[in-house]
Amino acid sequence: MKSLIKILVIAVVLVAVSCKKDTAPNYQFMPNMYESAGYETYGEAAFSNGVEAQIPAEGSIPRGFVPFDIENSTAGYELAKATLKSPLDSTQVDLERGKELYNIYCGICHGNKGKGQGNLVKREKILGIPSYDDAGRAINEGSIYHTIYYGKNAMGSYANQLNEEERWQVVSYVLKLKADLEK
Repeated sequence: MKSLIKILVIAVVLVAVSCKKDTAPNYQFMPNMYESAGYETYGEAAFSNGVEAQIPAEGSIPRGFVPFDIENSTAGYELAKATLKSPLDSTQVDLERGKELYNIYCGICHGNKGKGQGNLVKREKILGIPSYDDAGRAINEGSIYHTIYYGKNAMGSYANQLNEEERWQVVSYVLKLKADLEK
C-alpha cells in the first residue's frame, strides 16, 4: 500500500512538471486583471460637449506653481534688486541644504567658494564668471533670485530645476559666500 502511494505521488509530480512549458504562457485564472479594457484618452465619453482636447481655464496655474510677477528684462532685474526680499526667516534658512543645491547647480561654474573658478572655468569651457565679492556687481538677494529664476548672460534659468523654497535657500548660501569673500 505504501509503495502504491509513493508511485502515485511520483506520477502526479511527473505529470505536473512535464506539463509546464516555459515557452507558453501559463493559464490566466482572472484574465481581466491582466488585460484591462483600454480607454481612449480624449474619447467621446471623456467630455460631454464633444470637444476632445480642451485648454485649461484662463488664469489657472499648475498645482504647486507660484507665479513670479517680475519680468525678464533689465528693468525687471533692477526692480528685483531694489524690492525683492526673501520670504524665509532666520529659522527657515538651511545653509547646509543651500550648500548642497549650490554645489549641484552653481558650483560647476561659480566654484565652491564663489570666486568664479569652477571646474568649467578652470578647463576653459566657459569664461568670464566674476567673483561674488566684485565691487561692480553689488549683488543682493533680489538680484540673485532674479538671476536664478531667469538666468543672465550665458547662465540659463534654473526655475525648472529648483522650486521657490530651494531657490531662496541657494540665495541665502550665495549671500553667505559673498560675506565670507568680503572678510
